Amino acid sequence: MNRKWLYGVGLGLSLLGMQKAQACTTVVVGNQATKDGSTMIARNEDVSTHHAKYFKVYPAKTNKQKEFHANINKFHYPIPKKALRYTGMPDYNEKEGYFLEGGINEKNVAMSATESAKTNDKIQKIDPFVKDGIDEASMLNVVLPYIHSPKEGVERLGKIVEEKGSTAPNGIIFSDKNEIWYMEIGSGHQWVAQRVPSNTYAVIPNKLVLGNINFKDHKNFMYSKSLPKFAKKHHLLKDGKLNFAKAFGTDDKEDAKYNYPRIWAGQRLLTPSKKQKITSHQWKTFMKPDEKITIDKVGRVLGDHFDGTKYDTMGENKGGYRAINVATNVESHILQLRPNQKKSLTGIQWMAMASPSTSVYVPFYTDIKGTPKAYQKGNGTYSTDSAYWTYKLTTLMGTTYHNALYKDHILPVKEKVQAKLEKNLAANDKKAKSYKGNLATYLTKCNDNQATWARKQFTTLNNECITIATTQTNDKHNSHL
Repeated sequence: MNRKWLYGVGLGLSLLGMQKAQACTTVVVGNQATKDGSTMIARNEDVSTHHAKYFKVYPAKTNKQKEFHANINKFHYPIPKKALRYTGMPDYNEKEGYFLEGGINEKNVAMSATESAKTNDKIQKIDPFVKDGIDEASMLNVVLPYIHSPKEGVERLGKIVEEKGSTAPNGIIFSDKNEIWYMEIGSGHQWVAQRVPSNTYAVIPNKLVLGNINFKDHKNFMYSKSLPKFAKKHHLLKDGKLNFAKAFGTDDKEDAKYNYPRIWAGQRLLTPSKKQKITSHQWKTFMKPDEKITIDKVGRVLGDHFDGTKYDTMGENKGGYRAINVATNVESHILQLRPNQKKSLTGIQWMAMASPSTSVYVPFYTDIKGTPKAYQKGNGTYSTDSAYWTYKLTTLMGTTYHNALYKDHILPVKEKVQAKLEKNLAANDKKAKSYKGNLATYLTKCNDNQATWARKQFTTLNNECITIATTQTNDKHNSHL
């Protein structure tokens, strides 16, 4: 994500400075590449070492206003009268931007936004980004409640970008149980989107990755109306073709240190048969996995810090490459749309607060009436009543005292709790299929039970870790004195 902070000047707001946190890592998996036939879109949200996130459900409603107005810039845009129910993961202080990041609506369409990217100097001069255009902070609010399919999501956001402009280059993911679309905004008003081949996955860092765009293949590609003429006018075509990533993106030293290593890490885990070098600049975006992919495997990728290699950021850290799992992870989500389920059970929002390597993915149904109280508490200062801070404390202990705590204490609890959560989900699914009462109320209770139990296990773990950490002192003393 690219965070833009606005500072007040007198009674107005001016964009005096821009703090860019180039962060986040995306994983998408088509339904023929997963073990259970579901689609999965996932992303780590990277912001700060201490920044609480919430989980909320926004009920379906009739809008009183005719336009959405952003609260971090002057962006505004018409909205339909009827808004669908949807979930989101806002920042604790929504006055500085909503940043809902990811959610599933009542039509079982999922959206994750955004994967921040970079554009080259040439493109920025030709079609600069727009200060008061659509921003990551507002994308879910103005798109997810109003779409009925992934393609509708691309169309709505694409129209907004063309009409109002975008504040930054970004990647956005839309999905339902049948397909996934990956969309990239490459300049102030130009964008493309590609349908993810259903038998593939992709691991995407902070970089534009979509290659050759087939302007005639409307089944698999979408793009801004003026893009073909734009590309021709500004000499962006090579042999008559537009490679979007090469024409709009970058391939520089920062990519070599910061972006390519994460592609290497993800593909190493999901397609280990393909031997590649971490220093390579040539990567295939959509890959076939060696084995069908599960939720656990996606979580393993999102929690990776080059484990078991000489590049391990918790070990030798050779090369100093940027890992997927970092201290600035504030949450990690996997939005799963499952086949062969009744409508209310199709969408599961798996959420790991803080860093996924030391957290667990709690599965949340999304046809619900509310969310656990602990997922609506916390800020930038540690507190004991916040789900974010419970798991952040585990991350802190596991990072600071990694050798003493992670393998023997944190990992066993993490694996045990994750397995139990998945077992409970299967049992809840079975009961829900024949439930005679208000199903949304029942699913809300299931979520609360799962989240409360998992947090309790990690609270106990944290107490144990703190106690053990007290013994990890370098002080020397004579015990006989």
